[in-house]
Amino acid sequence: MTDEQYMRQALLQAHQALAEGEIPIGAVIVCQGKIIARGHNLTERLHDVTAHAEMQAITAAAEYLGGKYLKDCTLYVTVEPCIMCAGALGWSQISRVVYGAADEKRGFLNFAPQALHPRCELVGGVLQEECASLMKNFFQKKR
Repeated sequence: MTDEQYMRQALLQAHQALAEGEIPIGAVIVCQGKIIARGHNLTERLHDVTAHAEMQAITAAAEYLGGKYLKDCTLYVTVEPCIMCAGALGWSQISRVVYGAADEKRGFLNFAPQALHPRCELVGGVLQEECASLMKNFFQKKR
């Protein structure tokens, strides 16, 4: 599958978050061509500010692999990770992070661009318009 196809799977997770009244961010983690973890924001349901899509996916992938390191894995997430998530991704030693829309206000690239592991490849802008419009529409309806 291509980056776009995996991002579409992350978008399905984002739509699930939206249906549950959560901020519509979704993530999947791929290892050896297989989706091993899925996650979407659960901050409202769990009353937990750390329950971001990436954190849910990292936990599920580590459980699946039976270890804390996500070497040879790729995270696909609909929005650029925040500082907290980027730090967790750095500690996990994930090999690759692919995101859709940039997060101008809270994205890690503005505050801690070195948070990911030094060998981690970062790719941004995959299905950017679709990912961004989902967020924009969500927040317009909230206001």
